[in-house]
Amino acid sequence: MSLHLNAPDTLHDIHAVVDTLYRFAAGIDLRDRKLLSSAFTGDAISDFRPAGAKAGFEYPVLQGRESIVEALSTSLSGLDTSHAFSNPRVMVDGDTARVDVLVEAQHVSSVNGARQYLMKNRYDVVLARRDTGWEIRHVIVDNVWRTGDPSVLTGI
Repeated sequence: MSLHLNAPDTLHDIHAVVDTLYRFAAGIDLRDRKLLSSAFTGDAISDFRPAGAKAGFEYPVLQGRESIVEALSTSLSGLDTSHAFSNPRVMVDGDTARVDVLVEAQHVSSVNGARQYLMKNRYDVVLARRDTGWEIRHVIVDNVWRTGDPSVLTGI
């Protein structure tokens, strides 16, 4: 773990790691598959099971960049979403980084805006440094609290 928090390289890495999370969120919210894809390693794993269980849904673990991008892009196509990250705690160790971050995810039906589901989730993220920058290698999503109509997520 990097202990020199004021070192320029460490600050650059922390910023770049958080920017990867922003690419992930913007890729979902803007329906930009290319941007979303840029946030993941080719062999990435996305595990939404803990959060899904609290919402009353069973979700499979998604494996591989293409599977993750396809699943998120397809399943969220009927929703308008906004994802906001807060309180990221980044630990960098060489070419690996770990982030614990809170994510507020608003899901609104594109057909009926009165149907909404708001989740506050905790993401546990492992990232890998690549030639093109940082990419998510593994993410586990757990839920802290939720409000609204969980059936908005039906079909995801």
